[in-house]
Amino acid sequence: MLSKRQDVERFLKEPTPDIRAVVIYGKDRGVVRDRATQLAHKVVERPDDPFDTALLTEGDLDSQPGRLEDELAALSMMGGKRLVRLRLMGEKAGPDKQAAEALTAHVEGRLNPEAFFLVEAGALGRDSTLRKTAEKAGGCYVIPCYEDEVGDMARLTRDALSRDGVSLNGEALDLFVNRLPKERGVARAEIERLALYLGPGSGVVATPADLTDFLGVEPEASLSDAAADAFGGKIGAAHAGLRRAAQEGEGGPAAVRAMGYYLGRLRRTLTLHKNGVDLGAAAKASGVFWKTEREFLRQARAWTLEHLLTVQQDILTADKACKTSGSPDQLIAERLALQIAGRARRLGL
Repeated sequence: MLSKRQDVERFLKEPTPDIRAVVIYGKDRGVVRDRATQLAHKVVERPDDPFDTALLTEGDLDSQPGRLEDELAALSMMGGKRLVRLRLMGEKAGPDKQAAEALTAHVEGRLNPEAFFLVEAGALGRDSTLRKTAEKAGGCYVIPCYEDEVGDMARLTRDALSRDGVSLNGEALDLFVNRLPKERGVARAEIERLALYLGPGSGVVATPADLTDFLGVEPEASLSDAAADAFGGKIGAAHAGLRRAAQEGEGGPAAVRAMGYYLGRLRRTLTLHKNGVDLGAAAKASGVFWKTEREFLRQARAWTLEHLLTVQQDILTADKACKTSGSPDQLIAERLALQIAGRARRLGL
């Protein structure tokens, strides 16, 4: 298994010659797709050319059970390396098992040794036959993809904008990245939209003021403010932010997620501080925007990891309640904000 970033990046830039199969999986399909595409370009010169590549889905496995092994056994029509790319979008046991069986046959040398088997999958659980088989198989790497952190999104933004000849200064980058959605594919679309807004090839180095019209007043900003107010013990302001977000189109489930994201940022900051990192530096490493840093640090000095663990349970309960059919999502989010603000006040905030 390749789990460390530097190991994954090294392999994607220069795949190990004796590896015949790779399974890339994770909740964020955008990250999975990005890494699979990067690897595909290293395996064959033209990954979109049907003479070099076979692209299958789990629907193909359902309708033609033997096709996957047939594709792995086939020779490239142009000679040389052949790529067989399988995309598993769901959690069906049948395609998962078929992929595992084909992977075993391939790494054992029973199929075309010049074929490379690349699997893209969702969040494979520990009971997945494919995952268990791949982790034990020789000649196969497993690459789990975790949710992007703030640093990942900042790198993605810088790299994408630089290709269009524009950039953001430090403050603008912090502001933009903190507004980006967590899903890689959606985030990439937002970055492309920003590049068009700034003017491709213009050489602009944008400041926060330049982003005012682009960002506008978004529901996510209201939710972020509401979460910060809840953890700061400001129940009135938190409820106002939640209602403003609801008017802007973001209801209870998004509000609960926003409070979960904010808790995660506090927890990361406190964990880094517990391991010897200065509290201010820990906040910056957790992606805290400079304009909100003072209030965030005030909260970080009051909250403890133990208290956050209790709040995390409240958030999980609220998230589950929001997913129940017919549930009063907005009231659930407001009650959660009240619970968090009440705990914050008892901590002296």
